[in-house]
Amino acid sequence: MDPTTLKIFCVVADELNMTRAAQRLSRAQSNVTTRIQQLERSLDATLFVRQGKMLSLSEQGETFLPYARALVATAEEARQAVHPGTPRGPLRIGSMESTAASRLPPVLAAFNRRWPEVSLKVRTGASRPLVSALADRALDAALVALPLWPGDMSSYDAASLRMAGRAVFQETLMLVRPAGARERTLSLAAFPEGCSYRAAAQHWFASSRRAGGAGLDIQDVPSYHAMLACVASGGCFSVMPASMLALLSVPQGVETAPLYSISTWLLWREGFRSAALRAFEAALGADDTAAPGAPAERLGL
Repeated sequence: MDPTTLKIFCVVADELNMTRAAQRLSRAQSNVTTRIQQLERSLDATLFVRQGKMLSLSEQGETFLPYARALVATAEEARQAVHPGTPRGPLRIGSMESTAASRLPPVLAAFNRRWPEVSLKVRTGASRPLVSALADRALDAALVALPLWPGDMSSYDAASLRMAGRAVFQETLMLVRPAGARERTLSLAAFPEGCSYRAAAQHWFASSRRAGGAGLDIQDVPSYHAMLACVASGGCFSVMPASMLALLSVPQGVETAPLYSISTWLLWREGFRSAALRAFEAALGADDTAAPGAPAERLGL
C-alpha cells in the first residue's frame, strides 16, 4: 500500500466518480481504475459498490477510509520533515465561514503570490467538525473560535486532541435582532450544532436569564444571509462577528449591538508545524487584527 495508491483511493472516495477523480488527480481514468483494483486485491476486500458509472463506499471501504487518510497524512508529514526549510506541497486549512469570507481573501492572495509551490486548500465549516477533522489528520490547521463553550467538545476524547495554536484575530460578537424586540420572545437563528458562535449565543442567553425560565428555540440555517433574513422576518435573533456583519446589507428594522469579544485561533496538531504551515501562520500575523509574534500555546481541549 504505497501512499500514491492510498491518495488515489481517498480522492475516489471523495468524488465517488472515476471520471471526476481522474480529472482531480490529473491521471488517466484507466490508471485510477487499475490502482483501485490493485488495492482491493492486495486487501482482499471490496472497497466500492459499483452501479454503472456511480460508486459508493462499501462497508469495508467506509472502515478503511479513515486509516487511508491517516496514512496519507503521515506520509506527507514525513516528506515535509526532511525538507523543513522550504514551504511547499499541500496545506489543508479549515476555516469558519465568517473567517473565510471576511478575513482570509487578502491573506490567501498574498500567500499564493509569495509561496506558489504550496498547494493550499481551504475547507469551511463549524468549529467542532473542523477540530475533529484536524484531530483525524484530514486538516493541517484550523481557524476556529475559542473558547469552545461548555459542552461544545463533549463528544471528543480530550486525550486525543493534542493541539497547539495562537490567537490570530479578535472579533466583536454582535447581537442582531428585530428593532425593539426582546430575545425571550424570539428563536435563535444559527448554524447547526458544532458552531462556536451558536454555543456562545446559548451561553449568553442562559447566563443573562433572558429565557425567563423558558428554553431557547433554535432554528438551524445554512448561511449568514439566511440568518439575517430570519431576523428581518421578525421571528428570530442571531449573533455574528462584526467583520462578517460588515459584509452584509443590514435592512431597516434590524438593530445590532456588541456583546463581547471572542478570539479566532489558528490550531494545529502538537508537534506538526510544517514549513508551509509556519509560512501561513506568518501571513496571518501580518494582518492588523492579529497578534504578531504571539507565542504558540499548548491547548488542553
